[in-house]
Amino acid sequence: MNKPKVCIMLSTFNGAKYIDEQMESLLAQSKVDVQIIIRDDGSSDETVQKLSEYTKSRPDQIRVIEGKNFGVIGSFFELMRQTEPVYDFYAFCDQDDVWKPDKLSRAVSKLELSQSNVPLMYCSSTQMVDQDLNNLNVWPIFPPKPLSMYNAMVENCCVGCTMVMNPVAFQQVRSNIPSDLTQVIMHDWWIYLYVSAFGEVIFDEEPMILYRQHQNNVLGGSSEGWIVKWKNRSSRFVNGENHFILSKQAKMFLQLHKDQLSAQQQKDVQRFLNHMGSSWIKRIRYASKMPFYRQASLDNLVLKLIYVLKKV
Repeated sequence: MNKPKVCIMLSTFNGAKYIDEQMESLLAQSKVDVQIIIRDDGSSDETVQKLSEYTKSRPDQIRVIEGKNFGVIGSFFELMRQTEPVYDFYAFCDQDDVWKPDKLSRAVSKLELSQSNVPLMYCSSTQMVDQDLNNLNVWPIFPPKPLSMYNAMVENCCVGCTMVMNPVAFQQVRSNIPSDLTQVIMHDWWIYLYVSAFGEVIFDEEPMILYRQHQNNVLGGSSEGWIVKWKNRSSRFVNGENHFILSKQAKMFLQLHKDQLSAQQQKDVQRFLNHMGSSWIKRIRYASKMPFYRQASLDNLVLKLIYVLKKV
């Protein structure tokens, strides 16, 4: 029996310090046939030199694309463009983690249990670790509420480096990449939104990667306490860093996929956007009963508050 062919899409940027550990864990994946496509996002350290050693030893398995600096969102979407739709499954990968040997085979087995003619995506919890791979905590926890479009419009529950897509999800997202990436919060959030709207998201609460936390992380889970977390969130809000990001992404999503959404989905997203311009009384009424939700009760209350404040 042939092993499933899985394409791993890895974006690198000045990742020389940890790239060897990551690459060795990818090459050690069990029960799958792994192909690795790497896009370097304009590194100035030894990342490309290290990767060239891997391509020399495994030219049929590893391909490296040296690109201009697009940033994390642009780099991953460019990876999708550069990846041929010829594999059984497609996985995203960061440069500084370590994957457990059965990460991909476990994802594949769970995806194969669902119908294959709709967009499917697997994601999992992660075992957060420090720079030396000592365990911190598990994040994110299993979501208590459904992983639907009504969650994905206002919250991302899926960590990009745990994502594995079936061919339908990969090809549909790949053929509809937004033209203006400034309207996209993150590539993984956008894909979670797409698959939750038109297919099925499978969440595995078993951590399948060691998710390294260090000062160079672009974005990552939080190993800090809730007081620090909310202090940081409040600071970002006051500074205006997160203003309007949800509504901008929702507008772009509706613009691109309106014809695919059900009548009810269309109506709900349109109301979410339209009520932003209503009077504060109408915004309060709408926010109190909006169909969109975050997983945690406190996060959900904050969502309603920032909606009323017209900062969503």
